[in-house]
Amino acid sequence: MASFLHSKAEKEAATPLDSLALEKIRDHREVEQVFGQFDVDGDGKISPAELRLTMMRTVGEELNLEEAEAVVRSADKDGDGLLDLEEFVGLVGVEGEEEKERELREAFGMYEMEGEGCITPRSLKRMLSRLGASRELEECRAMICRFDLNGDGVLSFDEFKVMMMSS
Repeated sequence: MASFLHSKAEKEAATPLDSLALEKIRDHREVEQVFGQFDVDGDGKISPAELRLTMMRTVGEELNLEEAEAVVRSADKDGDGLLDLEEFVGLVGVEGEEEKERELREAFGMYEMEGEGCITPRSLKRMLSRLGASRELEECRAMICRFDLNGDGVLSFDEFKVMMMSS
């Protein structure tokens, strides 16, 4: 674990991406640790019985077997009646950065219809019209201008991401 941690001076000199990578590693380890507490027998899966036992032992909340089975069923993607780490992550509502990135890229792709790798005023106008929120081209230029960080008149994916995170 020490190899992943930086000294205070290294942390201060780190780029934002280094900081994000460290945070992601810590978050993933925390989820794995919690998963390990629920996975009583260490087989890499959480059964309804393990869920029930751990809820009582750690949270003090009693779950009957039927409720535990329903919770497992709600997140059990492969239908084996057990939760693996990925399914557990989905159950506790921890959305990975990769998932957020994928969703943002999909949304970006809807607006970026000209194959130029960016959202232009014209492509924004077209998409807004399809969504029933028609705007004039000049209004679309103004909308883009607010988040156009490099002043090129279009939104790159990174600028789109900033826009989506600020809303």
